[in-house]
Amino acid sequence: MAAKKVELMDLRQLLSLKQQGISNRNCEEHTGLHRNTINHYVKLFRATGESYQRLLDLDDQALRDMFPPRSPVDQGRYSDLAQRFSYFEQELKKPGCTREQLWRQYILENPSGYSYSQFNEHFARWRNKLKGSGKLIHKAGDKLYVDYTGKNLYITDKQTGEQQSVEVFVALLPASHYTFVEASKSQQKEDFIQSVNHAMSYFGGAPKALVTDNLKSAVSKGSKYEPILNKSLKALGLHYNTTINPTRTYAPQDKALVEGAVRLIYQHIFYPLNNQVFFDLHSLNQAINPLLKRFNELVMKLLQTSRVKQYLEIEKALLTPLPGSPYELKEFRKAKVQKMGYVYLHQNRNYYSVPFRYIGQQVEIQYDSNQVEIYYKQERIASHKLNYRPGAYTTNKEHLSSSHKFYQQWSPDFFLNLASQKGPHLKAYIEKILAQADYPEVAYKQCLGILHMNKDYAPERIENACRLAFGQSRHSYRIIKNMLANKIDLLNTHPQPDPLISKHENIRGAAIYN
Repeated sequence: MAAKKVELMDLRQLLSLKQQGISNRNCEEHTGLHRNTINHYVKLFRATGESYQRLLDLDDQALRDMFPPRSPVDQGRYSDLAQRFSYFEQELKKPGCTREQLWRQYILENPSGYSYSQFNEHFARWRNKLKGSGKLIHKAGDKLYVDYTGKNLYITDKQTGEQQSVEVFVALLPASHYTFVEASKSQQKEDFIQSVNHAMSYFGGAPKALVTDNLKSAVSKGSKYEPILNKSLKALGLHYNTTINPTRTYAPQDKALVEGAVRLIYQHIFYPLNNQVFFDLHSLNQAINPLLKRFNELVMKLLQTSRVKQYLEIEKALLTPLPGSPYELKEFRKAKVQKMGYVYLHQNRNYYSVPFRYIGQQVEIQYDSNQVEIYYKQERIASHKLNYRPGAYTTNKEHLSSSHKFYQQWSPDFFLNLASQKGPHLKAYIEKILAQADYPEVAYKQCLGILHMNKDYAPERIENACRLAFGQSRHSYRIIKNMLANKIDLLNTHPQPDPLISKHENIRGAAIYN
């Protein structure tokens, strides 16, 4: 507040200079007033919404009433206004509330109170003391700031005594200053999202926007104006029906409030834990919880209320209700559909089917701990239960082409059933092939080859070839194929001629002559 009293003539001279478009710096040379005093009155002029000429047209009394001397202050009137500042501050956090509405309410209760311009001046000065810059007005339920403290806490290995640093996650509702603190293993995506889940549960609702720092766990590519979010964080925003809004790079004012909270956390949480030893994250967070509760219950001197009270009175009801379950981290991978109609997921080294028409196409795999979803050009084309068995093929039979469906039916019973329809010797030979094979797939192909020979050979010839080859030590598709190609099966199909002399009990055999 300027010490010098500004005379009415000086005020009119300043209005005249500003009406001519003279800058504040040049007005200082013309009037002899300090530049801070000039800046102060120019702000008051603008706050009225009137033109400089209109203000000059006012008579002396009207001008004096509108811009009374800055000193001395009417202590009684000022005290009456000042005791309302905390209330005004809370009301401004409610959607739709303006300073003009508050002033009208104030003037109805105090007809001799300050004019609107003076009301704004005193209130702005009080808020500057409260917030330092006084730039940001935070609406209840609008934002949630999240960040990590610059300093770490520690857990100790029971066996070696070695200390391991852990990160400390902080979330803050700026309208009420209500704060959540949690120790976590790292700032990696999995830990970050788990901490966000815990914060949402702690606050009992979600804000309209989640304001993050440009963390690697949240942002794929930083930008001052439009950072690129990783897909996992976008999915988190959709789950909680909130917008993800990273702070601008090189713009610390965007997160000044949470950084101020971090300094208080050092005092109220870090310092009391200074001489304690923790062996795991759970016990560390158990120790943080009562300190955090006490911190949120502390009465803030300027606002004369606590964080938790503000949260309950002005913010909790304006948060969006939470979904039925916390967000589960989704991973995103690109893949090409293989010739057999499967995509390979490297996470568990296994395969998942997609409709065969997408063979050769590039797709996106989205998966969590339960479900695998496959998308082609943002359209979901397949969904499977996550299979944890390495090398497994997870198949939806509707995805397969007719040839693939036939392949899926292969089994010993399948081939024996087909063979039994063609002849007993063929079935017996197929059974031998299945029994001797080290790998079922090798036997299946040989069985299928023999069964498909009916395209080139009569069923009787195949049946006879299997009969002739049955007693051999080795059984295979190639043996039957060679017999048929060389017509060996035909050499053994002619009936044996009857002997010239019929058998009789009186005829001696060849053995008698030995």
